[in-house]
Amino acid sequence: MDILLTNYFETGAIILFGVGFATLMLHRNLIKKIIGMNIMDTAIFLFFIAKGYIKGKEAPIITDSFKGVSNYINPVPSALMLTGIVVAVTTTAFALALTIKLHKHYNTVDLDIILRMRGDQND
Repeated sequence: MDILLTNYFETGAIILFGVGFATLMLHRNLIKKIIGMNIMDTAIFLFFIAKGYIKGKEAPIITDSFKGVSNYINPVPSALMLTGIVVAVTTTAFALALTIKLHKHYNTVDLDIILRMRGDQND
C-alpha cells in the first residue's frame, strides 16, 4: 500500500488506463470507443513522463551556466512523449473522420447496428 501512495502518478496512470480500456471494450458507440482510446493514450503519457522525471534535477535548458550532466534530466522521454501526443491527436482525427463517414452511410455510430447492416448487404 505504501508503494501505491509513493508512486501516485504511476498508480493514477494505471487506473486511467483501466478506465480507458474498459470504455473501449464495453461500449458499442464509436465515439465512446475513441474517447476510451484517448484516455488510454493519456495514461501512457502520464506514466512515461512520471518515469522520466527525477526529483531535484532541472530541465536541460542552459540559461546562465552549465551545471554538469548529472544535474539535468534526460530530455529523450519528454521528446518521445511529445511525438506520441502528435501521433495520438492525428489518430483521433482520423478515427473521427471515419466515424463521420460511417454515420453518413449508416445513420448511426453504434457498432452492432453497423455490423448487422453490413452483414445484410453482403448476403
